[in-house]
Formats: sequence, C-alpha cells, structure tokens
Amino acid sequence: MASVFDLFDPGVSSGLPRPQGDALAMFQRGLASAKRESEACASTGDILSAAAARQGQRMLDTHAERSRKLLEEASAVLSGLHQAHGRTALPQAWLEYQRDAAERAILAADTLRKRGDIFLAHEAADCPPVLIYDYETVMDGRDQPYPSNYMLLRILPPDGVVIDDTQRPYIIIDPRAGHGPGIGGFKTDSQVGVALREGHPVYFVAFRSRPEPGQYLSYVTRSEAAFVREVMRRHPKAPKPVVTGNCQGGWATLLLAASNTDLTGPIVINGAPVAPWAGRIGENPMRYNAGVLGGTWIPMFLSDIGGGIFDGAHLVQNFEMLNPSRTLFRKYTDLFRDIDKGDTAFLEFEKWWGGFFLLTEPEIRWIVEQLFVGNRLSKNEARLEPGRPVDLKAIRAPIIVFASHGDNITPPQQALNWIAETYADVSEIRIRGQRIIYMVHDQVGHLGIFVSSQIAKREHAEVGTTLETIEALAPGLYEMRIEDVKEEAGRQRFTVGFVERTLDDIRALDDGYTDERPFAAVARASEVQAQMYDTLMRPVVKALVTDTAAEASRALHPQRMIRALASSRNPAMAVLESAAEQVRESRAKATPDNPFLAAEALWVQATEQMIDIYRDSRDMMHELAFFGMWSTPWSRVFGQTHEARRTLKSTDELRGLPEVASALYNIERGGFPEAVIRMLILLADNRGTVRRDRLERSSQVLTQDEPFKSLGAERRALIIHEQTLIATYEPDRAIETLPSLLSTPEQRALALRTVRYIPGLAAEMAPETRTLLQRFATVLDLPADDADVTNDPLLDVQDTAGLLDAVTANAETAKAAAIARRHRNGKTAARQDD
Repeated sequence: MASVFDLFDPGVSSGLPRPQGDALAMFQRGLASAKRESEACASTGDILSAAAARQGQRMLDTHAERSRKLLEEASAVLSGLHQAHGRTALPQAWLEYQRDAAERAILAADTLRKRGDIFLAHEAADCPPVLIYDYETVMDGRDQPYPSNYMLLRILPPDGVVIDDTQRPYIIIDPRAGHGPGIGGFKTDSQVGVALREGHPVYFVAFRSRPEPGQYLSYVTRSEAAFVREVMRRHPKAPKPVVTGNCQGGWATLLLAASNTDLTGPIVINGAPVAPWAGRIGENPMRYNAGVLGGTWIPMFLSDIGGGIFDGAHLVQNFEMLNPSRTLFRKYTDLFRDIDKGDTAFLEFEKWWGGFFLLTEPEIRWIVEQLFVGNRLSKNEARLEPGRPVDLKAIRAPIIVFASHGDNITPPQQALNWIAETYADVSEIRIRGQRIIYMVHDQVGHLGIFVSSQIAKREHAEVGTTLETIEALAPGLYEMRIEDVKEEAGRQRFTVGFVERTLDDIRALDDGYTDERPFAAVARASEVQAQMYDTLMRPVVKALVTDTAAEASRALHPQRMIRALASSRNPAMAVLESAAEQVRESRAKATPDNPFLAAEALWVQATEQMIDIYRDSRDMMHELAFFGMWSTPWSRVFGQTHEARRTLKSTDELRGLPEVASALYNIERGGFPEAVIRMLILLADNRGTVRRDRLERSSQVLTQDEPFKSLGAERRALIIHEQTLIATYEPDRAIETLPSLLSTPEQRALALRTVRYIPGLAAEMAPETRTLLQRFATVLDLPADDADVTNDPLLDVQDTAGLLDAVTANAETAKAAAIARRHRNGKTAARQDD
C-alpha cells in the first residue's frame, strides 16, 4: 500500500495507480463489459431465432399436414353430398340429420344438467374424494398440533381381494392444484387398484375443500409425516411404506422425505414440477407465464379478494387455457357427437375436474414464490418455515421419478433436472447412499401419468414389483426400462432393466441452461412486485373486501357459474330432463352414411385446428415476448443476484463427511454380509446395464437368503451405503481387507460362490468382471475357478460357514430396532395428543 507521500510524489511511479492508468483501466473494463454483453446479446438472438424457427416449423409441419387431410376430407364430403343429390336423397338426409342433431343436442344438454347437479351436490358434501373404493378415516389433520385440512384414509379392499398386513403399505398423495383428491384411485386400473390386487395395504392422503384457518404448507407436511408414522405403527412387521406423489403431490412428497428422513421407504414422484425453469426452447411454453402475465403479486391479489383464500378454480382455468381446443371445444363436441355411447365416463371425470379446492394465501404464495417463480427447491434455497431449510440431498430413501415427453405441463426437464442441479456427479449420489431411478415415457400426457389404465397396468405395476430389487441396487443413478411382454398366470408381465446413467444423460434431455438465465430476472422482479403490492395496494384491497364479497367472488367464478347455471336448480332447465327422456324413448339416429354427419365431423376438425393455430401463435408470442423482455442487458444485470445455483462439492471434499470417515474406520470390520455386499458393489462398477435376470438373482440373495433376509431393509441399506463409501474411496484396500471379514476358508469359499452366482454365466461376463473375480479369489487365498455357478449357494447352506450366529445377531438387532422405533413413535403420538 502506498503512503500519502508516495501517492503525490511524481518520482515514484512503479506499481502505483495514476490518473492516466485509471482511464486505461476504465476503457479495458468497458471493453470487457461490451464483449460480455455482445456475447449475451448474440446468445439471446440465437434463443429468439431458435424459438421462432422451432415454433414456426412445428406449426408449419403440423398444420400443413392437418390442412391437407382436411381438404381431402372436405373433398370427400362434397362428393358425398353430390352423390346424395344425384339420388334425390339430399333433402331426406338433411331432415334426418336435423332431427338427429337436435336430439343429440338435447341429450348432451341433459348431460351438462347432470354435471351441474353433481357439481352442486359434490360441493354441498364438501367435495369428498372421488375414489371408487370404500374407505375409512384413520387420522384427521385437524386434530394435529399444527392443524391442516388433510386426512389419512385406509382403502377398504373390494370383495375377493385379500390384504396381507406384512406387505409393504402404499401411501398415495394426490395433487392439490385446484382439483380434489381421488384421481389416483377413481377406477380399478389405477395406482390404488394395482396395489390392492397385489395384496398391499393402501392408504390415501386426501384433503377437504377448505383449508384450516391460518394453515401453512409446513402444517401439511407435518400432517403427512404423522400419517406415515401412523401407517408404520399399524404395520410393524412390514417394510417402510412406499409414498407415491402425483404432480403437485410429487414435490410435496420430496418435502416430506427431505424433512423426515427416517419415515419413508421408496418414494415415487409422478410428473412433479421440481425444476420449473427447465424446458426446451420452442416446446414448453407454460414456464413463461410468470414473466409474461405477472408474478407472485397476482395470486396474492386473488387471495385478498377471496378474503385470504385462494380459489383453486383459477388454477383449473389456467390448465384449460393451456390447450383450449381440447378442454373448451372438443370435450363438448365429442360429448355431443358420441352421446349415444353414454355419458358415464364424462360425468365421472367432470366430477373430479369440477371439484374446486381452496388454499390459504401463505400456501399459494409459498408454491409460487419458492417453487414456480423462484425455483428455490432445486437451488437449495427453499425454506419450509423460518429456520427450516429443505435440502433434497437429505433424502435417504430410494427415489423413483416418472416423466413423459408427452406431458405439456411437467416436461421431463422439469421433472428430472433437479437431480443434475442437486448433485455434483453420480459419485456424490453413491457417496450419499442414494438410489435414483427414472423413467421417461414417449407420449402419455400429464393426466395420463396418473389416470391412464395402460400406465397403471404397466409402469406403476412394474415399479411396485421391483421395489425390493431397487432397494438392493447399489447406490447410483439408473434409468428403468420396461420392454418385453409375457403372460404369467393370466397377467401381462414385462421385462424390466436398469441402465446406469450419468448426470450428462439427464442434461441431454434439455438444451442447456442458457435459456433459464432470464428467469432469474423474473424471480427478482416478482419479489419487487410482491413487496410493492404488499405495501401500497394490499391494505386498500383488504379494507374493501368483506366476507360476503369474498364468497361471492368464488360463487361467481366462471368455472362454477357454467356448472351451476346448467343444473336443475336453474328454472330454465326444468323442461330439459323430461325432453331428454322423451328423446331416449323415441331416438331416431341418422344413418352412418349420412353426408351431413361427415360434414359435421369436418366442421369439428376445422374449428379445432383454428383454435390450435391460435394456441400455437399465442405460445410463440409468449415465448418471444418473454425473451425479448427478460434477456435485455438491464434484465441480466437485474437478475444476477438470483442466478446462482447451489454450490456443489467435489468427491474429495465429500470425503470429509462424517459417514465417510465412519465407513473407512470400519473397513476391516464386519462379516459375511459386509464382504458379499462389498464385492457386489465393486463388481457393479464394471457394468453398464443391469439385466433383469441379474436383478432377480441379486434381489433373491439380498432379500430372501440368510444371513441377508434377517438384516431387514433398513440395516441392509445401511450396509450397502457403508460398503459403497469404502469401495468408492478405498477400492484397493476394500479388496485387500476382505480376508478380515471372512475368517474361515468355508466362509470365503461360500462368499465367492455367492458373488459368482449373481453375474450369471462366465461366458456372459465382461472381461473386467472376470478379472475382478479372479482378484477376489487371489486375495481370499482360494483356487482359481471359472466354473459357472447356476444355483443359489445360500439356499441349502449348512452352518459349516458359521452363518447361524450372524442370523441370530441380525434377528436380535432387528428386534431391538423395532422396540426402539415403537417407543419413538409412541412418544411422538403422545406429544401429538398433548
């Protein structure tokens, strides 16, 4: 540092700043800044051109092909009309069509009347779950220390279904995104139905239409944790429950697992938007809504005019506007055209779709601010409540994620990118003992993930049958593939394989993070808008809104109005029911070859395409407007403070974790189970795809054979985690210390035969696998043996290997753990009762 004398001494110049140097430094900084902005503007230009090109090309390809088919069908319709005219049958066909169309209109209108009646009755009953199964209430969130409107239901098995209470219980959490609960079990081929058929106890987390006064999202998480504890208490001999979360229930399940790591077994996340900034340019327009239409202040305002309650009907309306040709047009024209096929399916779905649920202002604000606009969950900045951060790395249970390329609400990038943003690499996933398995369907839509019978019988069923196998996998990242079909006992069975993946495979589903940078500016702008609204407008709005006005705002919502006005309570609909009954008695259908039916179908398709052109044009304009507004130099500077992603640690930095130090300390401790699991983990590093037959053998050994069976799922998972850490950080010592775990020649020979049995035939092994097996034999002082091991060595093993003591010790440990768990759960229940 220069002294005051040096600073003003012209003879001292070396290393001291001077005015002429300041000018040069300013010029250099300006040049560097201009270069950065030039590159950023070029990147923005690339994004805008890519968005316009992709959207435009897709519109051109899609609508050009649809227009071509439409013209062909129009030509066929004209030909049919000419033929009918030539036979002088055109007037008769017209009269026949008029009567048929009028009758169908009356029947369709009567169905809408039924929908209105069902809607009013459903709301009067406080919108109970739309489950087709009988159920009983086990716990009520209103009775918890932090009351919520959630409740735990036990699904009662239908006739002929036998439930085994020692099997793993299923807990299903439906989304609370405007609609009510029950979509996961409103038909037999559903998540509930699949689990019941396999004999599993099934529980359903439902919720009432109105939240409890002062309810926060953290209260919901606390209630769900209490529900899981109660299920565990009811099934002490069963493995930990599997918790399935659908859509918004998916990230709620992640919150539950991250804040209560000791409670859940495997968790299944279906179509859950965990990384809402993610998506592909030109393909996923819904993520731009906050930047184009407004941020957090809008749900705050809507909550205020609702008297502190946010109406879920707003969310339903947003969903409908996402694809208006389907939800606002084809849904009704299909009902009109196919009314003779019945209206049962339409009314069943509409009962759920039209059950509008409410949230408190703090709940919807947390969801928008922390998740959808702020993206804080994947950035490790989310707070469930003050002083209670949510870290997804804290989850220890296996995570199964299901996404689909056909999902326009939660694309695969939003369902999966949080994995790449949470972990530095697959090594960290292994070090933390985590198993993450994901599936990506090619085309099923968002609702189809939870509603489709085919998905329930295939993806959901296979996840259920492979849970034990998943728990026996070595920690890591896997893609689950469901391929071949075969019949077993009259049921379809599929071949399931697990392919080891890296985080680059997750990133490959996206087109990079450059297009996510503008969302940081949106997040900060949303915070500023919310603060301004909270300070300047909210006091006025709250002062003007009364309880009557708040209730009126809900009753007059368009989604409720169109249903209520079509109900029998509307005097104008009084004649409709009798008219529909008369039509059914004297129904006169038009003949299938009536040319006006073809003209009607042509009109429907043409109108649908016009609406789709509007939708596609709107989406393209939203995307271009978003990047045009939020990719400017000012916006980039404005959003810099919100761009940062979570800090990721390297493998060497993770070595300092307490669990790593503990595992390495125990490298020479253990017995037969630790030795076999360690060797299997070392072998797993040499494989890419894990075939179904290998999975079955591994699952058989680690879950059904002694001394592994008596370990229990929890202790087995702990051993797998510990041995994974040892194999990761000290692979050579892990092999060299194997003799310390296997004290007798009989144990060593049996352990090596068991390890050789799982990979299968020697001819099918990779060269690296055979080399590693030979190294095991050398270290254990066993003769080289390349003979195939085709039978499970542990099935009929005698106690010559000294395994009986291990089994006894495992049983005593499991008994002590069960007593401790019951004691802990009992204390928790006592605290809740207090």
